[in-house]
Amino acid sequence: MHFLDFLRRQKELLQQFSFNRNQPVNDTTINIRNYEFESAPVLPMIENKAVSLLYDPTIQENHRFSYPVFIPKNCLKSGACILMLHGLNERHWDKYLCWAEYLAVHTGKPVVLFPIAYHINRSPSIWSDPRKMRDLVDKRKAENGNARSLSFVNAALSERISEDPSRFYNAGRQTVADITKLMHQIKAGEHPLFESNASVDIFAYSIGSFLAEILLMANPDHLFDSSKLFVFCGGSIFRGMAGESRCIMDKPAYDKLFSYYCDEWLGRVRRWISSGRLIEDNLLDAFNAMILPEEYREKREAFFLSQKNRIAGISLVQDNVMPYSGVEACMGSQLAGERFQVMDFPYKYTHEMPFPTDGHVDETVLNESFLSVFRHAAAFLL
Repeated sequence: MHFLDFLRRQKELLQQFSFNRNQPVNDTTINIRNYEFESAPVLPMIENKAVSLLYDPTIQENHRFSYPVFIPKNCLKSGACILMLHGLNERHWDKYLCWAEYLAVHTGKPVVLFPIAYHINRSPSIWSDPRKMRDLVDKRKAENGNARSLSFVNAALSERISEDPSRFYNAGRQTVADITKLMHQIKAGEHPLFESNASVDIFAYSIGSFLAEILLMANPDHLFDSSKLFVFCGGSIFRGMAGESRCIMDKPAYDKLFSYYCDEWLGRVRRWISSGRLIEDNLLDAFNAMILPEEYREKREAFFLSQKNRIAGISLVQDNVMPYSGVEACMGSQLAGERFQVMDFPYKYTHEMPFPTDGHVDETVLNESFLSVFRHAAAFLL
């Protein structure tokens, strides 16, 4: 496997990767297979009945889709796998291809790249089409002014969150239901790639790590009793995040999302539960515990302390979206210091692009930076 040239390898994987076919990967010891999935129906909690950017249950891409698995060659049935979870507003797997390949090769475990609801290939293609998003960008400019963080890339998510911020919770809940279904398939030996009761660990990036922490805390059907979680550029409590970005969502959308969950959510939930509109369960409790540092602190910190040997991560100094301070607010400063490393790279990077592929970074430095993260991740998930 060649990681002496990260940029070259990234280009090679981009040329070879496809959702539409299974393929061996050149110059490595893995294959990629795509598996079909049908999402379990989850009734969304919709706050705004007059949403315009597609009524969520009608988005067929979100209900039937495929997910790729990076599989070590000669692996017929595996007794272990790594679930990889991505960041917010991702529309393709491009930057994760080298990540998945490295973990598959250096752990010997298949890596399952599973898309969050309404992301990657679970979203309409028009949401990532600059020409078709032009009218929406113009609409948001007219309504909110020309926010510097507005872009063709984030217009769809910005509009969807502005219309109804409860979509953030709904999408997470549906994704947890889907992962639970997939884990049941794996544990029961119903997945063609895995032995029954195969172990499942998680590599999670950005908002995927927020979802993964909630998943482990809720632990549906005890599916994750022994799962390990490695976090990269994530682990923050919700209040500690800063999601305004031309790659994620614009300022008006993030302001609304932040206000909805940090100022209104817990009060709304208590009213909905008392009125019978909402049923309290482990997943809702876990989500609530991950919003504000001062709420549910004892329960949240007790959970992370009890699971500390199964959770590790890396934060980056220049990460302004998921800063390390948010990790400290989530699990406590002492435990965060024990379980997380804080790294910095000797070049300009961002949360969204920790390993820039624009050719402006010395290739040797880029390779070393990539390996400094993924050697650690692979060793932990081995």
